Formats: sequence, C-alpha cells, structure tokens
Amino acid sequence: MNHFQGQIPSEIEARLPRLEVLFMSDNGFNGSIPFSLGNISSLQALDLSNNSLQGQIPGWKGSMSSLEFLDLSGNNFSGRLPPRFGTSSNLRYVYLSRNKLQGPIAMAFYDSFEIFALDLSHNNLTGTIPEWIGRLSNLRFLLLSYNNLEGEIPIQLPRLDHLTLIDLSHNHLSGNILSWMISTHPFPRQYNSYDYVSSSQQSFEFTTKNVSLSYRGSILRYFTGLDFSCNNFTGEIHPEIGNLVMIKVLNLSHNSLTGPIPPTFSNLKEIESLDLSYNKFDGEIPPQVTELFFLEFFSVAHNNLSGNTPARVAQFTTFGESSYKDNPFLCGEPLPKICGAAMPPSPSPTSTNNEDNGGFMDMEVFYVTFWVVYIMVLLVIGAVLYINPYWRRAWFHFIEVSINNCYYFLVDNLPILYKFGFS
Repeated sequence: MNHFQGQIPSEIEARLPRLEVLFMSDNGFNGSIPFSLGNISSLQALDLSNNSLQGQIPGWKGSMSSLEFLDLSGNNFSGRLPPRFGTSSNLRYVYLSRNKLQGPIAMAFYDSFEIFALDLSHNNLTGTIPEWIGRLSNLRFLLLSYNNLEGEIPIQLPRLDHLTLIDLSHNHLSGNILSWMISTHPFPRQYNSYDYVSSSQQSFEFTTKNVSLSYRGSILRYFTGLDFSCNNFTGEIHPEIGNLVMIKVLNLSHNSLTGPIPPTFSNLKEIESLDLSYNKFDGEIPPQVTELFFLEFFSVAHNNLSGNTPARVAQFTTFGESSYKDNPFLCGEPLPKICGAAMPPSPSPTSTNNEDNGGFMDMEVFYVTFWVVYIMVLLVIGAVLYINPYWRRAWFHFIEVSINNCYYFLVDNLPILYKFGFS
C-alpha cells in the first residue's frame, strides 16, 4: 500500500535467498513477474495483488516447494493458466481473480490436497469445471464466477464436505442443481508464522442481499454462502436444500428452475439473503418461510407463483412489492392485487355447457325465440291482408307475377339444361 512504481526487481532472489514472506500488494508495479522469484525455495507467502502486472503467470515448475499462499489477483495477467505452481504439496490459498486469464481450467494441483481457497473469478476462462477439483478434500472456498464456463457441475464437487462458500454465478452452466452440503466443520488451526498476516490478507468478493461486497479477514471463518445465479440451470430444487442449515446466503436467481418452492426452505434458520427471482417456479410460496427470522433480503419476483403472499409478520413486514412482482397469479399484501377481489362468479351449468360447445348464447332459447317470432310474423301478415283489401290485392298480384316468371324461366331454360346433360 505504497506508491511504488516500475518493475519488481529481479535481484530479490539473489539478495534474499531465504525469504519466506513477500507482500507487495496495492502498489503501481508493472511489467511481468521476475522468473527468479521461483528460485526462492523458502518462500511460503507471495502477495502481488492489485498492481498492473501483465504477461503470463509463471509456472515456476520444479521450484517453490514451500509455497502455501499465492495472491496475484487484480492485475492484467493474460493467457492460459499454468499447468501447476511449483512442486509444493503445501499450497493452500490461490487467488487469481480479476485478471484476463483465458482458456480452460487446465491447472492441476497433483499432491496439493491441502488447498483451502481457490478463487479464479472475474476472468475469461472457458470449458467445463474440471473433475480434479473434487479431489481437493480440504477445499472451503471456491469462486469461479464471472467466467464463460459451461456444462454441468461435476458430481464430485458437492461431495466436498468442507465447502463453506461456493460462487459459480455469471457463467453458462447447465443441468440440474445437485444436492449440496455446507460444512459445519471447525476451521483448522493456523500452522505457520505468517498465518496471522495471511488471514488478514484473505479477501473474497461475494454478492449478498443483492449487493456485491468484499469480505476480508476473520469474518470468513463464519460466512457461508452459495451463489448459482445467472446460469442456465433447469429442473426442480430437491427438498434436500433444507440440509443447508448453516447457510447465510443462497442465490439461485436468473436461471430456468421449475416446480414448486420446497417447504424445507424453512430449515435454513441462519439464512440472511434468499434470492429465487427470475426463474419459472410455480405453485404457492410455502408459508413456513416466515420462520426464517434472520432473513434480511427475500425475492421470488419474476416467476409463475400463485396464491397468497406470506403473512406480514416479523421480518416479512419489511419486504415490499419488489420481492413478489411479476407473478401473475400471486396476490395479497404488499401487492396491489387483493386475493379474491377479482374472482368472477361461478358459471351456471347451462353457460358452462355452452362454453364447452364453443358457443356464445343459449341455443335452446334461440330456437324457441326464432319460432315464436316466425309464427308471429306470419300471423301479423295474414291479419294485415285480411283487414286491408288493397294490400291483399297487391299481395296476390305479386304472387301471380312471381309464379308466371318462374314458369317462363323454366320453359326457356329446360332445353339448355337437357342439352348439357342436367336432366
């Protein structure tokens, strides 16, 4: 956090061969990382974040056997990820976010089963989530958001029983959302002398309560969350979602999830932010969600939900119309649509039958009315002709002329019809 400029000196390795900790973050360094840094076999922690460094990230193959903490985030590194970082089997923290890295996640940690945090977010990575991540049995923080990853989530990933923070948002992932567990295991004790420094250096950017925030330091020991938003996930949410009893943030918005909202959401007693908006959920909102007393942000907007909104009790009195909007069949406060107010009266059996037949009137009434009117017209005409002699003579004259015209028409045209075979 100084104002250092220029390139990182390549003489560090020669002058400080037993260097264990090197923090040079939040400065103005540019250029590439000196390859000679990889020759410092005693180096345990390297933080070059938030500078203007560029080029490719060195692989440091065959060196850095003691490296445990690596933070190169917030630079201009480009190209592909290196296949591996040295030969260290002690690597625990890897932060490479907010760069311009491209290509698939092809790196492999081989014997680095101690990986604790892996942050590759805010890059241009492509391809699928590799299955080898499922072998990182101690992984607690996994952030792959804001990339171009596609395909389904490897089935090995949800089996990691130490995960506490997972962010896969803003990718092109698809398939079903698998059953996940959020770890309740205690954090491991600190091992090395630099740990009191590295713990304060840890920082994650995570969206909670619809706001992107940066979490740093000891709060990460208590923060749990899962963000799958802005992908192409489909299918229904499994009721086992209720097993995430320690989760603080759950964001499944902007997908194509279907089916009802499981009542087991009421088991998430610690949750503070729940976003299910912009999906295709249907059915009613489980009334049990009002039992989530720590909830500060709640949204089920832009779905196909129906029925009543949750009761306006406890913290649910603070959620406005925006939490429920664009659900055509949802009613109740705070929505302007009052339940039952716009319901039409029950149709009669006759009108129901007419609707089923595709008609727009009662046909029985139509036929009765037609014959009554027809008979009345005939009676009126007969009465008028009987009373008025002039109209009677005119009517008989009209009938006589019409009969003569029909006769002569047939006489003149029958030979023509016989000629053309219309006999």
